[in-house]
Amino acid sequence: MKVLVTGAAGFIGSHLTEALLARGHAVAGLDSMNAYYDPALKRARLARFRDIKGFRFAEADLARIGALEQAAAGEHYDTVVHLAAQAGVRYAVENPAAYTQSNLVGQQNVLEFMRRRLPDIHLIYASSSSVYGNDSTPPFSEDARAERPISYYGATKRAGELMAHSYAELYGLKATGLRFFTVYGPWGRPDMAYWLFTEAILRDEPIKVFSGGLLRRDFTWIGDVVDALVTMVETPFRMAGPDAPHRIYNLGNNRPEDVRSLVALIERATGRRARIEDADGPPGDVRETYADIARAARDYGFSPRTSLAEGIPRFVAWYRGYRGI
Repeated sequence: MKVLVTGAAGFIGSHLTEALLARGHAVAGLDSMNAYYDPALKRARLARFRDIKGFRFAEADLARIGALEQAAAGEHYDTVVHLAAQAGVRYAVENPAAYTQSNLVGQQNVLEFMRRRLPDIHLIYASSSSVYGNDSTPPFSEDARAERPISYYGATKRAGELMAHSYAELYGLKATGLRFFTVYGPWGRPDMAYWLFTEAILRDEPIKVFSGGLLRRDFTWIGDVVDALVTMVETPFRMAGPDAPHRIYNLGNNRPEDVRSLVALIERATGRRARIEDADGPPGDVRETYADIARAARDYGFSPRTSLAEGIPRFVAWYRGYRGI
């Protein structure tokens, strides 16, 4: 298969690209390489597979009209996996315009790209557990209305789902949206708590823990997420009745844990004590994420195997190697 992966230099995108290449698929990777966090990390991710046969990379900002068409270079793709986005709940408070451009304008440009390639191509795109806000009843079901996200990031992701649904209704676009739940692991994002805590603890610096460490997250190991993504890429799209060909799946661990437990696991893995500073939670942070994964289990056999207690030591070991500690 030939797969187009946007956000290929990102956390999930780079892991997926590596997995697809290992299985013999051809991958065209796109990424804007923006400076939301250090582009050196993105370049290091790409370096793992940039010279592998079957991989092509182009730098492109999907929010710019025509950039995707130019980067695609007229090639045919069996599947497009759209993972490029402006991530981060808290940064959306400071710079909502970045989310409008990346997550709304960029999404629309991808949908238009897909529309010109109908009917056989399948779009798999990233959404987020942030769409659920604080009003959904845990475990969060894909059937929840998800109409009151409390972060602008979550609002843009929910809007992206609705845009994809509209294209499915109007044009028959085959689309699958994935609500990711706090994905973590090697080569992760340095703005996320597990990375920030590990970095600070190893430097003997204080860490800020919001809301007494009582916030709960459905931490999901990157390998479990990538296994599901590969299965979805390799499985022909199946219509589910007379509805529009648009489906949404939760990809979570189905085992939420509080932030205090996360800190304790990092302490154990590093062999150091955390210097904790209590802080009020920032705007946009939800109290809990908790995925109902029955739909993904039924349709794709999704069954996350990696607990937080297993994953955090693996991440810490990787981090030590990456930083040369």
